[in-house]
Amino acid sequence: MTTPAELPDPDAEVDASGLKCPLPILRAKKALAQMQSGQVLKVVTTDPHAARDFQAFCTQTGNVLLAQSEQGAAVSHFLRRR
Repeated sequence: MTTPAELPDPDAEVDASGLKCPLPILRAKKALAQMQSGQVLKVVTTDPHAARDFQAFCTQTGNVLLAQSEQGAAVSHFLRRR
């Protein structure tokens, strides 16, 4: 996990709080499709499995997982569009 001072500045944000897999991934995929290569997407989740899910998603799709930051029950995932 990354400290708040090291987090990238997102170009877009998706709040997937309260959603269970696969919905956070699907919302992120939809948002990334609207973005330009190199832009950063922040996805906020509360699903306890989301950190692992986003790691696998980025490995499979070629997008870069820049950081994951925990704030209480929520985790923010920062993805750079391929």
